[in-house]
Amino acid sequence: MKVYFEDIQLGDFAEYAKTVTEADILMFAAVSGDDNPVHINQEYAETTPFKSRIAHGMLTASFISTILGTRLPGEGCIYLSQSTRFKAAVKIGDTVHAKATVIELDPAKKRVKLATECRVRDTVVLDGESLVIAPSRG
Repeated sequence: MKVYFEDIQLGDFAEYAKTVTEADILMFAAVSGDDNPVHINQEYAETTPFKSRIAHGMLTASFISTILGTRLPGEGCIYLSQSTRFKAAVKIGDTVHAKATVIELDPAKKRVKLATECRVRDTVVLDGESLVIAPSRG
């Protein structure tokens, strides 16, 4: 999907949901090289404040990238920056609901700023802002 800058309005939003599996965590660890035992070792994770394995924060943040690259603006957008605050842990079996909402438009540069948030049920697990360049008809 592709949304052109000229069609984007303040308040527009897109969403993505994903249930995090053990395979997701193991594959993310393999690709990223982040094999912190809190993610991959249950026995170790039980000694932490989380009491069980948790997903990588950046795995959760990648769901924002999914929205930007495939939904809003989608195909052809250029990701410039992301601020991210991790607020709570995501565990195996949690369904993460990611949302990105347009909060600022810069017509001269075709830039779009979006408020970003990930939730598990009623708990915000991540929030922040993204900045992208959207494709233009011009």
